[in-house]
Amino acid sequence: MSVLVWIIYDIVNDRVRTKVAKECKKYGLERVQKSAFLGKLKTNRFDELAEKCLSLIDEEEDSVYLFPFCQDDFRRIKVLGQGFDKKMINDEIISKFF
Repeated sequence: MSVLVWIIYDIVNDRVRTKVAKECKKYGLERVQKSAFLGKLKTNRFDELAEKCLSLIDEEEDSVYLFPFCQDDFRRIKVLGQGFDKKMINDEIISKFF
């Protein structure tokens, strides 16, 4: 079973931040803001990615949020203002999710 997920992070160290971003991309997630990824993951891959992120970060300084959503909840999301960073994603990527 797949779930839609948001991964949002605030990581102090540049190298660690880059490693977490690479892991998100490796898991097939799309970058939608500088520190936010969106995509679909199998339930077990969601747990794997959480463990991988935990192994990379400094729990005293950093935070990584992994939010799973069902389709119905996801359709109810509202994006206000500028929304996604247009330099990072295009309309084709947005249409996958909205």
